[in-house]
Amino acid sequence: QVQLVESGGGSVQAGGSLRLSCVASRYMYSNMINCMGWFRQTPGKEREGVAVIESDGRREYADSVKGRFIISQDKSKKTLWLQMNDLRPEDTAMYYCAQRAGNCYLEDRRFTYWGQGTQVNVPS
Repeated sequence: QVQLVESGGGSVQAGGSLRLSCVASRYMYSNMINCMGWFRQTPGKEREGVAVIESDGRREYADSVKGRFIISQDKSKKTLWLQMNDLRPEDTAMYYCAQRAGNCYLEDRRFTYWGQGTQVNVPS
């Protein structure tokens, strides 16, 4: 089992910034590629991929956040971050951290372990 714990959510005015963190109890496999990612979901909508990062550093972003969000990690601390800048009301959602073994995808169905989520609110 892998436990993922997110933090850093909150309410911020449009144009502001937040930094989300996710601490993993471990990586699924220490001797192969692992992928960590951020996803988000609003009530009544499907969960969508925001950003993912492989253990070798390759990153992928959703078009809606490119140029505004930055995903990063410290593998020695098993910590994942999402720096969110220039936040917009449409960024309001529950943000989830997830992990899978293997290459990265922005598709939630490919991920094995999930955190409980942290809420981000950007009032209009």
